Amino acid sequence: MAVPTYDLTIRPVLELAARQDITRRSAVLAMRDHFHLTEEEMALRIPSGSDGVASNRTGWAMTYLTKAGLLAKIAPKTYRATEAGRAFLLDHKGDINKEDLLTIDTFREFAVGSRHTKHGDATPQTIGEVADSTRTPIEVIDGAVETLHSDVRQRLLEAILAQDPEFFEHLVLDVLSKMGYGDIHQDAVLHTGRSGDEGIDGRINQDALGLDQVLVQAKRFSPEQVVPRKDIQAFIGSLAGQGVTKGVFITTSSFAASAQEFVQRGSSTKVVLIDGRTLIDLMMRYKVGVRVERTVEVLDIDQNYFSEE
Repeated sequence: MAVPTYDLTIRPVLELAARQDITRRSAVLAMRDHFHLTEEEMALRIPSGSDGVASNRTGWAMTYLTKAGLLAKIAPKTYRATEAGRAFLLDHKGDINKEDLLTIDTFREFAVGSRHTKHGDATPQTIGEVADSTRTPIEVIDGAVETLHSDVRQRLLEAILAQDPEFFEHLVLDVLSKMGYGDIHQDAVLHTGRSGDEGIDGRINQDALGLDQVLVQAKRFSPEQVVPRKDIQAFIGSLAGQGVTKGVFITTSSFAASAQEFVQRGSSTKVVLIDGRTLIDLMMRYKVGVRVERTVEVLDIDQNYFSEE
């Protein structure tokens, strides 16, 4: 099965803490066994890479239980179910979710925070928004960022297709340059997209003398137009004709399966194929054609500052 959402770990974590003292590490290992998670599932990381998915979700379950007064910290990094927690288990026979915890005043104050009506009560809409989510706050943030980035990816592709082919040739060279290709000297990355260049749109000198070169071909195709094998064969032929053994073929669309298989064959010529999806990802990673709209800082405890957390 997939790594369970954090709400599915609330009851088993509380039951574990009712039987024995727990730490975050012991709770994560117990959830691994409880849900029969594989090594691959345990190795999954949240998008920021700062924590494992299973660890993050189990940790938030422990945080919510503590805020609800059902779990208490009894020693450094060590927790135990409270009497209220044991009673809560008896009163709730099935899964315990966030909506159940919202019946507890201390947790409701924590979850809803300062968003209150003039009478001091949380609005039903606010409580509903909190209760409906099966994602941790970090997962909510990551999901919102991915939604925004998905929109940017689509608009980036539309913007590229609205430009002329020469613009696209310069764009791909900008991306490769930002990725670190090309020596630091001037004119290391050259645009050569003109007649007589055998379809080569760019030339990258990896050293000052140009002894190690990478040739580039850029095809601004509509998304449904697939780059055929013959185009790749022609590109490799151009590389051989110029005595170059490295090339990058970049398109806004995709490559035929036969084209991908062709470049994977053992050969003295090394060609890398970059499709539209990969190109957009590279543009976003290396900030080509995009800018940072907003920076949000998410703070956490600096465990190096304190003796324990």
